[in-house]
Amino acid sequence: MREARTLGVIMDPIQSIHPEKDTTLAMLIEAQKRGFELYYIEISGLYLLYGSAWAYCHPLQVTNHPKDWFTLGKPSVLPLDQFDVLLMRKDPPVNMEYIYATYILEHAEQNGVLVINKPQSLRDANEKMYTSWFPQCIPPTVVSSSKRVLKDFIEEQETVVLKPLNGKGGENIFKCQVEDPNQSVMIDLLTQNGTLPIMAQLFIPEIEFGDKRILLINGEPIPYALARIPAPNEFRANLAVGGIGEGCELSERDFWICSQIGPRLKEKGLIFVGIDVIGDYLTEINVTSPTCVKELEKEFEIDIAGQIIDCISDKLHHHE
Repeated sequence: MREARTLGVIMDPIQSIHPEKDTTLAMLIEAQKRGFELYYIEISGLYLLYGSAWAYCHPLQVTNHPKDWFTLGKPSVLPLDQFDVLLMRKDPPVNMEYIYATYILEHAEQNGVLVINKPQSLRDANEKMYTSWFPQCIPPTVVSSSKRVLKDFIEEQETVVLKPLNGKGGENIFKCQVEDPNQSVMIDLLTQNGTLPIMAQLFIPEIEFGDKRILLINGEPIPYALARIPAPNEFRANLAVGGIGEGCELSERDFWICSQIGPRLKEKGLIFVGIDVIGDYLTEINVTSPTCVKELEKEFEIDIAGQIIDCISDKLHHHE
């Protein structure tokens, strides 16, 4: 009989998560049910030694208990190529620490470990900019560090959203109108005085009906989305800033957007992805640590975590 498969998860501190809605925890509980041996790794525990990838690892057990959701065993140092699967679930920002971690994970991948999502693609697919590869799906958009370019775009579009390229959860996102007296200050702040490109995008008024989070597993969409509705007097719908999640079925346009990007995600080894759709437009492709699994599972009584682990198990089977 084959030894138990091993799964290492690289994530933010497990003691600080919100267990009732944490997608990584849902995936880990499902993997544990299927007989995977789990190991917990923090990003600072990854290292290279003589060209081989290693990590400080804790054996991990997880539960659905709201106050006691994990148990860590005694830590040890393990070579990463001893794992069957590594889940890279560290939240943004995608800073240099994150980038260097993907290089270390690439060593493990080269030695036969299934790394999800693929390290090179985590570097390549910036969550804001990757949408530009699908111009047929996105609203009018510009990426620039130039005040002149950004101001011209605002003049043309009249109301835009300005956002940094490496944030999460609605951090530092501004709605800017052509007559806004703070326009220059917003641009200076976000571009760090013209030294950092940012994204400006036409403001989509349909945000009042929600920013839909759609999950794709190996390029195929889950047929239900979580529409995150902004709080009163707020244009950002992120749950992290008080948005309320309401489940809904995917529209024809949603399925069309998924058909445009799904094959490319699959090709790039982006196995678990969450896209954001406002009105008719794709606005983000979240590849680092997409969330909303628990909310959708609860509302529609579906097993998304199970489908993710099925996909991983299937890939492992073909990997051998």
